[in-house]
Amino acid sequence: MPSEAAGLVSLVGAGPGDPGLLTVRGREVLERADLVLYDGLVNPELLTLARGRCERTARVVQDGSRRIDQAEVNRRLIEAGRQGLRVCRLKGGDPYIFGRGSEEAAALQAAGVPFEVVPGVTAATASGAYAGFSLTHRDIASAVALVTGHERPGKPASMLDWPALAAFPGTLVFYMGLPRLPAIAERLVAAGKPPTTPAAVVSHASLPTQRVLAGTLATLAQQAANETLQAPTLIVVGECVQLREQLAWYERLPLFGLSIGVCRAEHQAGDAVRTIAGRGGRGVVVPMLAIAPPDDWDDFDGTLRNRLDGFDAVALTSSNAVAALAARLEVLALDARVFAGCRLACVGPATADALRALGLQADLIAAVPGGAALAEELVSAGARAVWFPKAEAASPDLPAHLRAAGVTVHETIAYRSHPVTELPDEVLADLDWVALTSSQIAETFAAALADRRSPRLAAISENVAAAAKRAGLQVDAVAETAGWPSLLDAIAAAR
Repeated sequence: MPSEAAGLVSLVGAGPGDPGLLTVRGREVLERADLVLYDGLVNPELLTLARGRCERTARVVQDGSRRIDQAEVNRRLIEAGRQGLRVCRLKGGDPYIFGRGSEEAAALQAAGVPFEVVPGVTAATASGAYAGFSLTHRDIASAVALVTGHERPGKPASMLDWPALAAFPGTLVFYMGLPRLPAIAERLVAAGKPPTTPAAVVSHASLPTQRVLAGTLATLAQQAANETLQAPTLIVVGECVQLREQLAWYERLPLFGLSIGVCRAEHQAGDAVRTIAGRGGRGVVVPMLAIAPPDDWDDFDGTLRNRLDGFDAVALTSSNAVAALAARLEVLALDARVFAGCRLACVGPATADALRALGLQADLIAAVPGGAALAEELVSAGARAVWFPKAEAASPDLPAHLRAAGVTVHETIAYRSHPVTELPDEVLADLDWVALTSSQIAETFAAALADRRSPRLAAISENVAAAAKRAGLQVDAVAETAGWPSLLDAIAAAR
């Protein structure tokens, strides 16, 4: 591989849409790049992995964006490579499958700029896997052909041999062909392909917005004309389309097609967004609270430096408190030994999971959500002195119940949370559900919603549901146990 000291341009396949289909090597390049030039088919969620500057290079006009010619993209790649930058050229699907990656590679080679190619999952593979078409099958298709549905304008003659395609003994997959679907079907039939041949259009393959129309060469064009399908799309022609009824799995996921608001800061929402995606839905980050550090860390840091001297338990009621612990331990060059002799008590499984990510196991987890329940667990375990690193506006339930039982409590501000009152109409209109994961989030959402119509609402606990109802919201689903898995189960059951 060329030395990155001289600059290196990596042509990276971003996959068909599902962020989870980016390759491990693709992620490494994206995370290390100084500059990311991404095309219009790249899922914007992938850009959260980038550390460098990101620039969009769409070659078509969309949402008022400037159209960028391929020659300009080539010049930008060459310029950045010559500056010694590590460049990630992020392209939808695979760079060399109808992605103009070879044109960019040729331009880099001619300019003497080092480059590499990182293959990606191409859309044909994804459309088959996610829509239920096995593009090859030992009984019905021993070959698959990837065909452009839109040849470059200005060619003196088509490079497609329609009689050969009609006689092809396997599956045909046409890229970028939806506007020409009637002509594609007519040419295949005219060249000898039976009009009863199964065929399908797949839109947004591998995404929660995926749509599939299945029919035959004789019917598919009219079916598509009666629907509103959005690019990118593929046309699949062959007997494999009949496997869809048996093999379709993605659209059967419990949250398929649902857009769910995650009311957390973007840097904290990743796990929830991935969990939603794993169930077929789309997690949309809608921050309702902004997290900020306390005015000073003196009390917090002093407690840690003294290795929690005098305490036999630590009460943790949010993942934000756990994050504050992790951050200050690193700043102070301390580690888990400061907790020796102390029980770690968590308000619920989500907080315990955050603790586990630090390599620490919770000794106590409240059986039901809420500070009062956690206080009961601590009292039953014989706690005598508890450190409570908390939000500035934390509920008084936990310390009040502990003190009523004779337990000494030291409260320390670990973070402050401020309401985010902006809730744009376009974001609100895009949501099917909003997940309410704390009473403060419920109250803030109600205030930001004002007089507008709300999506359906799901609460992570009965306490949060009660807070939402007091704020004037209608709650449509409540998790049986506190935590995202149970919350999403409740949404799936109520959809």
